[in-house]
Amino acid sequence: MRHRSVADLMTPTAVAVQPGTSFKEIARLLDEYGITAVPVVDDEHRPVGVVSEADLLRRHTAKDGPSTAEAMMSSPVVTARPSWTAVEAARLMERHRVKRLPVVDADGRLIGVLSRSDLLQLFLRRDRSIQEEIREDVVVRILRLSPSAVHIDVDEGRVTLSGTLDRPGIGPILVRLCETVDGVVEVEDRLTYEEGEETAPGPGLGSEPGPGPGSGSGSEPGPGSEPGPEGGAV
Repeated sequence: MRHRSVADLMTPTAVAVQPGTSFKEIARLLDEYGITAVPVVDDEHRPVGVVSEADLLRRHTAKDGPSTAEAMMSSPVVTARPSWTAVEAARLMERHRVKRLPVVDADGRLIGVLSRSDLLQLFLRRDRSIQEEIREDVVVRILRLSPSAVHIDVDEGRVTLSGTLDRPGIGPILVRLCETVDGVVEVEDRLTYEEGEETAPGPGLGSEPGPGPGSGSGSEPGPGSEPGPEGGAV
């Protein structure tokens, strides 16, 4: 499965300001471009802070009045990389309680901005696109099942799985993998299993101990490394 990256979702930088940019100029830019915040960059176009509408209002009501971007900006700035997944970026936003992330290249130069509204684009994926990804990538490529083995219904990002499988342990794995697909809101498991069938899972899924005298059901097989990045940022 290919998760949408920060590069796929970010808005390429159309505007940025210097530390010495005035209050009025920043306010004009926010209005002109219809944005709620603007990155502040140094002479090498590396972000050093962010000025938001809230920063402008806060400064305007302060006793010392309007000032420059450097005096108003939130710093140090939290940044993201274009190769990160949306999940990584969202975790960073949540951890630092920010609504947007400047995106920088390998040299630390600003190349775009990722906002919460950009991340919401994931959940605007068409149901057919989600359905095809689950069938082709999850069911067939990863789990090595027949494409007709599972019926996949997707409605407004809500996935319902039904059908009869011959491997009881494969159901929870299928559900977890579906939950990691971009655009999936929730997954409902209506799968059933053939009685008396317990065969080893397909390649890449590890081995599941078979039943025997005095033996339990064993541990549930895992798909190797379950998709879902860790670390990073929103």
